[in-house]
Amino acid sequence: MSAAQGIGIGERQTLEDPQHDRGSTAPSQPGRRRLTPYLLLLPGMAWLTIFFIVPLVTLLSTSTQTRPDGAEIGVYTQTWRFANYTDTLDEYLTVFGRSFFYALIATVLALAISYPLAYAIAFKSGRWRNLLLVLVVAPFFVSFLLRTIAWKQILADQAWVADALRTVHLLGPDGRIINTAPAVVIGITYNFLPFMILPIYASLERVDPRLMEAAGDLYASALTTLRKVTIPLSLPGVVAGTLLTFIPAAGDYINSALLGNRDTTMVGNVIDSRFLRVVDYPTAAVLSVSLMLSILLLVAIYIRRSGTEELV
Repeated sequence: MSAAQGIGIGERQTLEDPQHDRGSTAPSQPGRRRLTPYLLLLPGMAWLTIFFIVPLVTLLSTSTQTRPDGAEIGVYTQTWRFANYTDTLDEYLTVFGRSFFYALIATVLALAISYPLAYAIAFKSGRWRNLLLVLVVAPFFVSFLLRTIAWKQILADQAWVADALRTVHLLGPDGRIINTAPAVVIGITYNFLPFMILPIYASLERVDPRLMEAAGDLYASALTTLRKVTIPLSLPGVVAGTLLTFIPAAGDYINSALLGNRDTTMVGNVIDSRFLRVVDYPTAAVLSVSLMLSILLLVAIYIRRSGTEELV
């Protein structure tokens, strides 16, 4: 056998046996590849466990605790008293209803303002589109608290808004806007308006303008095109925007604290007071759990009724 033939036989053996060069390390590689996805998930799972699951379990545990007789303020023991839920909800059911009512009104107002604005930015703005989007996002560069304080000054009794309403006789001589329910709704609507505009704009931007042109070619009016073509195609953005507005609005407490009064108290204000001032941890935990479950239920019903389970 020649040297060239020997080399050829060696090369064929190497090609036929892929494990020839890898030795004993080859069998471990498939197992390593199977473990890689789980190893990549570890940081995210650790984050969710520490900052979501553990606090949630702690909150659920706190909601069934009671204060022993003679114990100091803030000292509670686990007694598994589920009657805390019925007692607390009976006492604060009106506050819950008010919170959801304010959040619903603010969401409807935000939708009425946001859809025309998002439509104009998506289809009519031309070279001004980027500037308008920056103006929409600009409030995020200012603290939520500062924005609400600004509205407190705008809606003050001697400010121009109240004076203008008195001039047109929409507000009585002794009437006021600040420290009322309308002021709270105005503050909530303004503060969460970008959360409504941006999803609707993103959804409208994906709509093919040729579809609206085709509707016009089929003798559909502008209103019919909007109702039959544009709105259905932008529905995922509408659903996402309403959820992003309603969910934080229902638990908001800053607007009610700064722009409202004792009669406009929302559930977020009660939770804040019970946790930090009264030091009634079980009641605050019950309200927090009830608020989360109520919002989850409403969101599930809303998404199911809107038919966007696969789109949101």
